[in-house]
Amino acid sequence: MSFASLVFLYFFLPAVLLGYYLLPRRLRNPFLLAANLVFYGWGEPSFLPVIVLTALLNWAAAREMIRRPQRKKLLAAGALALDFGLLALFKYADFVLGSLGFRAALGLPLPLGISFYTFQVVSYIIDVYRGSVEAEESPVRFAAYLTFFPQLIAGPIVRYGDLREQLAGRSETAAQAVRGVRLLLIGLGKKVLIANRMGALWEALRANAAQNGIIGAWVGAIAFTLQIYFDFSGYSDMARGLGALFGFEIPMNFDHPYCASSITEFWRRWHMTLSSWFRDYVYIPLGGSRAGRARTYRNLLIVWALTGLWHGAAWNYVLWGLYYFVLLAAEKAIGAARLARLPLALRHGLTMLCVTFGWVLFALEDFSELGAYLRTLFTGSLLGAHARVLILSYLPMLLLSVLCCLPLGQRLWARVERKPVGDWAALAGGLALLAVCTAALAAQSYNPFLYFRF
Repeated sequence: MSFASLVFLYFFLPAVLLGYYLLPRRLRNPFLLAANLVFYGWGEPSFLPVIVLTALLNWAAAREMIRRPQRKKLLAAGALALDFGLLALFKYADFVLGSLGFRAALGLPLPLGISFYTFQVVSYIIDVYRGSVEAEESPVRFAAYLTFFPQLIAGPIVRYGDLREQLAGRSETAAQAVRGVRLLLIGLGKKVLIANRMGALWEALRANAAQNGIIGAWVGAIAFTLQIYFDFSGYSDMARGLGALFGFEIPMNFDHPYCASSITEFWRRWHMTLSSWFRDYVYIPLGGSRAGRARTYRNLLIVWALTGLWHGAAWNYVLWGLYYFVLLAAEKAIGAARLARLPLALRHGLTMLCVTFGWVLFALEDFSELGAYLRTLFTGSLLGAHARVLILSYLPMLLLSVLCCLPLGQRLWARVERKPVGDWAALAGGLALLAVCTAALAAQSYNPFLYFRF
């Protein structure tokens, strides 16, 4: 069930909110767990046993680690083997078999959100093992955390320590609910009004890549660059907004990444919970940047190869990860001080050029299509007739989308909020945005969500 759907917005969410707030506080976590399982089971009923078993076995393993400290290492290793084993089976088995030349494939469908909830439960086991968090006593609270529907399918990746106190006791406030509705509507607008439109332009230009010319190919790449940002950051905003409606504070996942002036800064702003996960559970345990230059580059290589594979079981994702390893290693070799000597506009332009090119590697899994598209980026005619018509028709939306990547809108809205009419303006704006998004959802046949497949 997508957040950007009429079923979710007008049936599932109102019903869950009504039940949640009518129940006494002691029953809210069990009710939330039931709602989580209904949400997940709506799209993947056959995989409900997998996620429930994952929750129960990891909860039990963490409890046993506390009760039997002499067997803590064995229990942690067993839990991690289970978690990574399930991820490998469902997501990577066919990829590995195909890469080794085996024709037979298992053909297992990918459980929704398995990459996200696997990383959450792995961080929980490691944190309990390290002693940085206490093992959760209640299986209901732990299962409610792991299956929490606002961020179950596509993050943000929320660590147990971030929600532990909120799971045990939280006080939902009116101010929090207002902020939650605002985030939900902003995220919905990003997804429905911008991401879907940019996705339609990308698909149209991708379908005729050879005839589009250099400008058409680059505009297509820019359209995908905008689609994936507004799609994923929109979902993250909706997740944070929904969390707030139930009294939870979910961490921010995006901080205007297309304003970055270096690749390092870009990854501090893009999918922040994934970047911090790899930093804390892979890069730093490997030694980080403390063990000499050669080992620093080795650690970067491992992290970015894994980052690419985390996004998908295909070689283009590995290539995408290695591409970012090369860029980050180059920045580290040059040094931040030297890079800072370049004009800011030049640094920003080079960063966005590299990011846009990288999204082409990410978007096209078929290497023959990828190779043809890359050739079109740099060779051939300047602009095809079909691409010219498409670009002109989408030009106002393209320019608006680029503007929406900037923090300008937030600053303008902060000024409006301080005025006496701020509350009324927020209400009117919210209702108008909901009406426009509803009309768009009713009319649109193109409404993909890119990160469902991860």
